[in-house]
Amino acid sequence: MISKKIKEDTMLLDKQKEWLSISLVECTNIGIKEHYTIDEFGKFETLCSRYSRTIDFLIRKYFRTLDAYEFENQGTLIDVVNNAHKRGLFKDIELLRNMKDLRNEIVHEYIEDALSELFDDVLKYTQNLLEIIENTLKYASKY
Repeated sequence: MISKKIKEDTMLLDKQKEWLSISLVECTNIGIKEHYTIDEFGKFETLCSRYSRTIDFLIRKYFRTLDAYEFENQGTLIDVVNNAHKRGLFKDIELLRNMKDLRNEIVHEYIEDALSELFDDVLKYTQNLLEIIENTLKYASKY
C-alpha cells in the first residue's frame, strides 16, 4: 500500500519538477524588472503558484509518505522536516524554513505590486527547490 503510494507520489513530484523547471526558465529569461507586461506578469504568477504548490506537496505530503514508508514518527511538520533533513534531502533547515515562509507570503499576497516584489526571491528559491526535489527523487529511487 505505502509502496504504491510512494511510487504515485514520486511520479507526481517528477511531473511537478518538469513544470516548475519550465516556469523557471521562462521567468529567468524575462528577468527582474520594474514593470512587467501582462504576459510576463502572468508567467511569474504561474511560477509563484507552482512554487507554492510544489513546496506544499513536498513537505506536507511527500516527506510524510517517506516517513510512513521508513516507519518514522510522523508527528508534527517540524518532525517531518527534521526527518527529511536527516535523510540528506537538503542541507540547511533554515533555507527550507525561508522557502516555506516565501510560500506563505505568495499565498497571502493579493496586490499585484506586492507580489512582484517577491519575484527575485521566487527565482532564487525555485532553484533551491529544484535541487531538493532532485535529491528527493534520487533518494526515493531506491524504492
